[in-house]
Amino acid sequence: MSGSWDRRQVRAFLVVVLSLVLVTSLTGSLAALAAAGRYNVVVATGGIGGVYYYYGTAVAELISRYANLSGTAIQTAASIDDLLLIRDRTDLARGTVYCATVLPDSAYLAYTSRHERFASKPAPISILWAMYPNHLHIVTADDTGIKSLSDLKGKRVSTGAPGSGTEVEALLVLEVAGVDPARDFAKWERLGASESAQALADGSISAYFWSGGLPTASVVELGTTLSRRSRHLRLVPVPDDLARQFAVRFPGLAAPARVDASVYGTREATPTLAFWNMFVCHKDTPEEVTYAITKAVFEHLDELVRAVPPARDTTVANAAMYLGGTIPYSEGALRYFREIGAVKK
Repeated sequence: MSGSWDRRQVRAFLVVVLSLVLVTSLTGSLAALAAAGRYNVVVATGGIGGVYYYYGTAVAELISRYANLSGTAIQTAASIDDLLLIRDRTDLARGTVYCATVLPDSAYLAYTSRHERFASKPAPISILWAMYPNHLHIVTADDTGIKSLSDLKGKRVSTGAPGSGTEVEALLVLEVAGVDPARDFAKWERLGASESAQALADGSISAYFWSGGLPTASVVELGTTLSRRSRHLRLVPVPDDLARQFAVRFPGLAAPARVDASVYGTREATPTLAFWNMFVCHKDTPEEVTYAITKAVFEHLDELVRAVPPARDTTVANAAMYLGGTIPYSEGALRYFREIGAVKK
């Protein structure tokens, strides 16, 4: 062979090189797809009938349909149960990844080992996105004389059902406000939403805490009941200065919010805190998997909202609101949000 190539040899060489490049690129892409596809994503939700169950089921369906992953939703006892499943049942070696819909306060306590079931082994989680908010309600009536958190002292108050997200949030807010239920309440009740509403209507308690969406049916019904008895529903404010103190004490856990007067027919809008529910996965979930999950959901938000109306607050603008907080975000989710310009580089 001579020291120089003719045109046919050059063309043949280029064809071989381009073929190798294409094969290498295709092989890499297929390998990445295969790496993601071999994982089974189990989405832990909540009880049937609750928003968590329907939201998690819809996300699992989007994962299966668009992420080249197997997605399955399971019914659970909600946040703490979900976080235990992520911690104890994720098996990356066998391709099993647990993700979940969880309350931010439960996630915070589990991640920081402040919850008793995570005291020796914290929840190994990272956030993919913020879902939708629960608003803290501190419900009372005009005739109780309760206008501020400090006015709860000496009164009969319910802080929510034992172990509930409402109770967790209530106790954290009271801690920041310097109110100790065991010491300061005349009677400390731990009732669920409907039981608390009934107790307030009957006069056996003076106020109660509830964390939920707007409007919450039981609070609406209570307002109607009170009105028939010539009483008027009031929501106790969480003032801006206390909200700032809360943010310092528990960074990234809640955001200031307002409940408009029109929501429950109160005499004025009420400042409070919004606790945004989180979608989380095990922190060691491969980046390509959390990227694929996030992409599948956020490129098909219309389908999610049609299935679960509260998902209207699952938006690109809200998704990264916990960035910089105590619990880190998944790198895969951040990669997607950077690609679409929702998060700066």
